[in-house]
Amino acid sequence: MHRRNFLLQSGVLAGASLLFQQKALAAFFRTSDFNIKMLRNNVGIFTERGGTIGFLLSNDGILVIDSQFADTAPHLIDELKKQNTTPFRYLLNTHHHGDHTSGNIAFKGLAEHVVAHRNSLVNQTAAAEKQKTVDKQLYPDQTFDDKLKLKLGDEKLTGYYFGPGHTNGDAVYHFEKANIMHMGDLVFNKRHPFVDRSAGASMRNWMTVLETVQKKAGKDTAFVFGHALNAGEETGTAEDLKKFQDYLDKVLKFAETEIRRGVSKEEFIKNTAIPGVTEWTGQGIDRPLTAAYEELTAA
Repeated sequence: MHRRNFLLQSGVLAGASLLFQQKALAAFFRTSDFNIKMLRNNVGIFTERGGTIGFLLSNDGILVIDSQFADTAPHLIDELKKQNTTPFRYLLNTHHHGDHTSGNIAFKGLAEHVVAHRNSLVNQTAAAEKQKTVDKQLYPDQTFDDKLKLKLGDEKLTGYYFGPGHTNGDAVYHFEKANIMHMGDLVFNKRHPFVDRSAGASMRNWMTVLETVQKKAGKDTAFVFGHALNAGEETGTAEDLKKFQDYLDKVLKFAETEIRRGVSKEEFIKNTAIPGVTEWTGQGIDRPLTAAYEELTAA
């Protein structure tokens, strides 16, 4: 039996009494296997295992972004049902990776529509066929190319595709009234990223995508990140996007310098640090190093 932690946090508090109640609830539910945190305007996030899930509660229905795994998605579903009795209208996927879509199957018969970028559907289908997990999938029944428009309650959501980055099918979803952008795995906050070259990733264009998002965002825009090294840092500001953009730039420049020196890929990926990078630590440094080297040496 999983314990739960529903942290009632919002950007605007209606007085000291409400603040006290919220702190009391947060303290009561502090120990948990999963965490739900409200952000703004009935938009919140769910974290347990896998990519950060975003959601919207409205009088017209529930919208969810990403689904983690088949054994974690039901925890989110159960909690949202307790908070809102309206139907699940939409499940949106930011991209195809299993830690973001394996939980789709838990929404079978619940979500009216599953939506993703068209390349995400292609990638999910190919991956499932290769891994022989077709029977465990719930595929998107709607896809989009460059832009998606949805309205639920008084919230308007726009989905964007700005080209290849982490994969060739990464979508950014913007809750316009709440002014929150879900970045999916286009941002790994202080955690070395996985770069899926087998699914059309481009570190060069990834930086361009992050630049484009920053230009579209306002100074008060909040961002949800697919992954973070430290718990509690799954959300942030445009400054965090800029830092990750700079990180990718440093990885590519480091690879370019070492390639010019004649360093082999095998030697290059043995590096345990990237010049000028101090905040991105932990395991997995070989992943971006490998991707950068391969991208720069591709014929």
